[in-house]
Amino acid sequence: MNACVRAAACLLIGFSLHAVADGDAAAGQGKAAICAACHGADGNSAVPQWPKIAGQHEDYLLRQQLLIKSGARPVPEMVGIVAGLNEQDMADLAAWFSEQEPQDAVADEALVEAGRSLWRAGNAESGVPACMACHGPAGEGNPLAGYPRLAGQHAVYTASMLTRFRSGENWGPKDANSHVMNGAASELTDEEIEAVSSYIQGLHLTLE
Repeated sequence: MNACVRAAACLLIGFSLHAVADGDAAAGQGKAAICAACHGADGNSAVPQWPKIAGQHEDYLLRQQLLIKSGARPVPEMVGIVAGLNEQDMADLAAWFSEQEPQDAVADEALVEAGRSLWRAGNAESGVPACMACHGPAGEGNPLAGYPRLAGQHAVYTASMLTRFRSGENWGPKDANSHVMNGAASELTDEEIEAVSSYIQGLHLTLE
């Protein structure tokens, strides 16, 4: 059973978001200043250790805030921020940042070939699945399945997350997708992580 099928099965047996009111992007804009120091005023972070959240799927952004607030996803830098947010605040912020335009970036030319191969085909010898099977050919993700947009994400941040997933970090029994990533990343080498992370940074939601 491939990684995406496993995730879908887990979703059917218990993965769900808390029910909250729809997010209000205009209200989110008024609350977004608390996010700007790390993620940028429009969700395009200037520091590559912090993820770009501009253009990310609304439900995914909400889900991550809920996971962090619950303690299931360990992000110490955000604990104090989400502590002061209720679910409507988080929904509003998710709506605002999902509507922002993500800035394009470029890949390291020396790593493009290796990164493209992993993205499109994985590594059959070691059992690494193709990234695009879940995240889409151009890195657009799949909002219905909870798979995030990756196109244009900072390579430094992506590499950090892949390394953590490889080590076994996940976000608890109610978050199926992080467990899927444990399996997907388990056999990645450091060199493969560097290459595919760079390739992801250069994706522009166009097939290249």
